[in-house]
Amino acid sequence: MKRLTGYVAFSLLAVLLVRLPVATASTPAGWGRVNMEGAILDTACAIEAGSRDQSIEMSTLPLSQIIRDGQGLTKPFTIRLVNCVLSRATAGLPDWQRFQVTFDGDGRNGLFQVHGEARGVALQITDARGNIALPGKPLPMSDVNPGNMDLNYFLRLVGDQNVLRVGEYYSAVRFKLDYY
Repeated sequence: MKRLTGYVAFSLLAVLLVRLPVATASTPAGWGRVNMEGAILDTACAIEAGSRDQSIEMSTLPLSQIIRDGQGLTKPFTIRLVNCVLSRATAGLPDWQRFQVTFDGDGRNGLFQVHGEARGVALQITDARGNIALPGKPLPMSDVNPGNMDLNYFLRLVGDQNVLRVGEYYSAVRFKLDYY
């Protein structure tokens, strides 16, 4: 009986010794993994990481203000362009001089639609010069300046000529920049 116990103990030890290197080979101590993705584009500027995806909290608005004024308070937001360089990476092409911003999303009657319980309202975006952004249509061209640039915009809730109904709302608006 003593001999069998020693044999079982040796067999278990042999199994542990054989399995141990396999376990450590699949998950070595001190090792990890980082997944990354990105893109390299031929553009004049990069968009600062904090400007790429923004959430803008609109304040609670009384229905009476939309009825009386036709709009809510204006909420500013900024798209920050960084590392702007006027020269092109590709030889023979003209330097970057201008850009256009296009805001896009669900639109109706020149406004950005909202979704949710609220009705009779939509979002309007204007630039610092007072130009109104129409869904899917580029704003007027602007000059590219070397270094960093802040593009300032204003967002407001406006009546959309439909019957008003109170409730929560949300919307998603995308933007893109084209350089020339």
